[in-house]
Amino acid sequence: MRRIDALRVVADLTAELPVVVTCAASSRELAAVADRPNHLYLLDSMGLAGSVATGIALGLADTPVPKVIAVEGDGSLLMNPNVLPTGGFLRPDKLVMVLLDNAVYGATANLPTYSDDIDLGLLAEASGWIVHRAADPEELAAALSLARELPGPVLVHAHIEVGNAANVPKLLEDPVVIGRRFQDWLRARIESPAEVAL
Repeated sequence: MRRIDALRVVADLTAELPVVVTCAASSRELAAVADRPNHLYLLDSMGLAGSVATGIALGLADTPVPKVIAVEGDGSLLMNPNVLPTGGFLRPDKLVMVLLDNAVYGATANLPTYSDDIDLGLLAEASGWIVHRAADPEELAAALSLARELPGPVLVHAHIEVGNAANVPKLLEDPVVIGRRFQDWLRARIESPAEVAL
């Protein structure tokens, strides 16, 4: 499964949910698939998607927003693995992380990460997360659909191919503009959940 195919699945199943996306190719490719105001692209913030999504999920505990989705990569998660025990300890009911694991750092000529030898799904399980696995788009859609119905934190561990999608433009939007757009969307989603249009 290519990353962009995995992101198409994520986009199809999260149009009404807040989605926090890790930096680099994941943000670029998701924006190319569906650039929506419910997407918070963390440009140049490697390792923070899980932490930001955890905070948002905790903050939305008593709101009509059902889930918060983090899209993370294996290299990025390994920059901040503490998000797993933190999530397991705090147990944000609304938190779902989709881990796109290709076992390399795509931005550094595909240098290997540790994830071929260290199972990040097992690390999440040991930290108290519910874990589902996926190896193709159909499995990912099923796992993410199930994760949306379960109490969090839930990790969907998706194995993807090495490589970036061709001809995907750089995401050059000002991060302040991206953040404001997301904030405005989320405020509207909380205040008038049935009226938010994407």
